[in-house]
Amino acid sequence: MNSLRFLAKAPALLLCAPLSMTFCGLAMADDNMPPIGNPHAPLTVALPEIPEGGWFTSAELGAITTSGNTTGTSITGKIDARHETATWSHEFVVSGFFKEDEYEDDEGNIERSKSAERFAASAKASFKLLGEGKRAFILGSHVNDRFGAYTRYSSVSVGHGSQWLNTGNKTLDVEIGPGYFAGERATGEEESGLTVRGAAQFRWRVSPSAYFAQSVSVEKGTSNTHSVAEASLSTKINSTMQMKAGFSARNDTSVPIGKKNTDTQTSLTMVYSF
Repeated sequence: MNSLRFLAKAPALLLCAPLSMTFCGLAMADDNMPPIGNPHAPLTVALPEIPEGGWFTSAELGAITTSGNTTGTSITGKIDARHETATWSHEFVVSGFFKEDEYEDDEGNIERSKSAERFAASAKASFKLLGEGKRAFILGSHVNDRFGAYTRYSSVSVGHGSQWLNTGNKTLDVEIGPGYFAGERATGEEESGLTVRGAAQFRWRVSPSAYFAQSVSVEKGTSNTHSVAEASLSTKINSTMQMKAGFSARNDTSVPIGKKNTDTQTSLTMVYSF
């Protein structure tokens, strides 16, 4: 009778034995195996940790094309490259905005006219060894704006920067220092002089997959105050791509007759980071 009972349980014992060995083997090998992340966890957005001597570059592009009663094309793009060493931080930014409209004249001919053409470039070097979160910097920038109040605006500034806030998901950096600018108005009149520059940049990781950034820069001169403000919200698509909604405003307190003080731009772009 006992033999019959053993034979009845034998298939179950044979099935359980390999499973027990498997689970036992996994338990024994657990300490030697690398941890596996949760493949279903949400994508995260955070400031990139750039290794010493490394580069971080992002390129963004957006375009709008219309046809029918209104025909035109708008293109905006930007490249931002950063390089980190033990004592220096470098950042290089190049951006552009172009808009062309197409229309039919009184004789039925197709004509094209540009309504926006702006290119900007800047380079910044920051010296880190001034204490935790403190830096000395030098910044140079140049803007060509064919339809702006200033068709050409160049500036250079030096100063001190410090981090006023760092809570893990929020940071606030502030800069101030003297500078010099040279520009050409839309009327052809040239200007130059000393300035005082102040700037602030706020970053906030809103959620594991969303990231908000706000920056403001003000250059106060003897004849004009030049201000630039930019705000953006980025959403992670995958490890290298983001969707970015942005708004920027440029303001000059002194402009030629017929020109407005403020230019604004709203954009939706794709960002690729590498």
